[in-house]
Amino acid sequence: MDFFLAKTDPDTYSIVRFAQEQKTCWDGVSNPQALRAIRQMKPGDLVFIYHSGREAGICGMAKVISFPREDTRTPKLSVIDLEFVTMLDPPMTLKEIKDSGEFDDWSLVKQARLSTMTAPPKFVAMMRKKYPGKIG
Repeated sequence: MDFFLAKTDPDTYSIVRFAQEQKTCWDGVSNPQALRAIRQMKPGDLVFIYHSGREAGICGMAKVISFPREDTRTPKLSVIDLEFVTMLDPPMTLKEIKDSGEFDDWSLVKQARLSTMTAPPKFVAMMRKKYPGKIG
């Protein structure tokens, strides 16, 4: 099982809406580096859901439930289906991640605009400590 992080603007698609709907097609990603991350996902992988903007932080978890496929609206893009797993309350803020000093080389810190990426094992370990029993 691999771990990823996917960003969403809470005004566009919030973790609350995702929790209500339970499943979603994760689309709208066009950055080549972010698309590579989506194309690496496989069923069973876990995804940290990150709210961008004023609420910057990881607020939930999702599970990949499909293989990546072409976006029917824009065939050069890829989409993936996700299933809601849990909310993380309180969210792990971007400030906490940066202040730890352990992730300066991670895309989340280095490339603020990148929307989808792999999550490093040391980050997964930190999240498991903060949220016992909630991170696969």
